Amino acid sequence: MINPVSIPQAALVWCPFPDRDTARSAAKVLLDEGLIRCANLIGEVESLYNWQGRTEQDREMGVLLKSRSDLLDSVIVRLGELHPYDTPAILGWNCDAALPATLEWLGQLSQEQ
Repeated sequence: MINPVSIPQAALVWCPFPDRDTARSAAKVLLDEGLIRCANLIGEVESLYNWQGRTEQDREMGVLLKSRSDLLDSVIVRLGELHPYDTPAILGWNCDAALPATLEWLGQLSQEQ
């Protein structure tokens, strides 16, 4: 049985990128640095947003990153450094629930580096 106190909570980060290659490149760095366990390059998303007083529309690559709650701040900061946008939309949150096997897998994140 997994002791939930010994395994950090799961965390997710959502971030759109301008294209697949840029998203893949940033994800590989985060994986290599041991900050995330998985990156899902979801595919093209249509983004409608307000920027500098105007409504804009773009096609972007949606990315969902899987990590641990104790690494969440580091993932967000590093992703901001890697991202090509001046003001990237990077949102992170702790997960309320996860499969125990998933928590165990995430708990191994820094142990394999």
